[in-house]
Amino acid sequence: MSFSSQMSILRLVMHIYKSIVEGKSKGTKSLAVLIDPDKVKLANVNKIVANAIRANVDYFFVGGSLILNNMLDQVVDRIKAISEIPVILFPGNSFQISYNADAILFLSLISGRNAELLIGKHVVTAPYLKQSNLEILSTGYMLVDGGTPTTVSYMSNTTPIPNNKPDIAVCTAMAGEMLGLSQLYLDAGSGAKHTISEDLIAKVSSSVNVPIIVGGGIKTPKQANSIITAGADIIVVGNAFESDPDLIMDMSVAVHQENRNVIS
Repeated sequence: MSFSSQMSILRLVMHIYKSIVEGKSKGTKSLAVLIDPDKVKLANVNKIVANAIRANVDYFFVGGSLILNNMLDQVVDRIKAISEIPVILFPGNSFQISYNADAILFLSLISGRNAELLIGKHVVTAPYLKQSNLEILSTGYMLVDGGTPTTVSYMSNTTPIPNNKPDIAVCTAMAGEMLGLSQLYLDAGSGAKHTISEDLIAKVSSSVNVPIIVGGGIKTPKQANSIITAGADIIVVGNAFESDPDLIMDMSVAVHQENRNVIS
């Protein structure tokens, strides 16, 4: 790779968080497609990416709670080969790093009390990330009860914030912002029975100034639009697209129609 190509990539990755912040300041909303290398067949990645391009999806998140195969790099490389949409790693552990992605969510599980996931794993990973060209997105990760035990809660050995206790979520979010985390990710977890409540999202969004990402249990465009309207800046959808890649367009319309309201 030439020096000019390396610099072009560097300029791209250094602008991802800037674009997220600018989107929040303008009130525009974004859709991220989550691809779990454990769940998606490489042959299906092309269709998901093609649909995402047509739907003007804003980001790809790549990662999972376990990653039992060696497909992380291959999935990232396949996306990068056919798309210019930024690829952001959503790691389930400190081993889920691909230097070929554009950025990584450097997650601190602030909703739990597991010291390893608050800072311990980060100490191990930091030297490797320092050597990479990945843009580091410091992210306060808040696990919220989605109505069923999830892989995240089991693997992290933490209890989710009750969905009907927005005051706990608000205090947690404010603490994360005060600690300097640049954005917050509210997640009901993969396979959640229901989404995070609109009331909880709205109260968290109104209590902090950093961007809010919301994922888990989002299966329909109506749910996506309700979550965006409640105050999420980015929504993340994964499972629904794995079973129906063609749903991406409808989800994108549901999210981005709010942007037309802002512009008008």
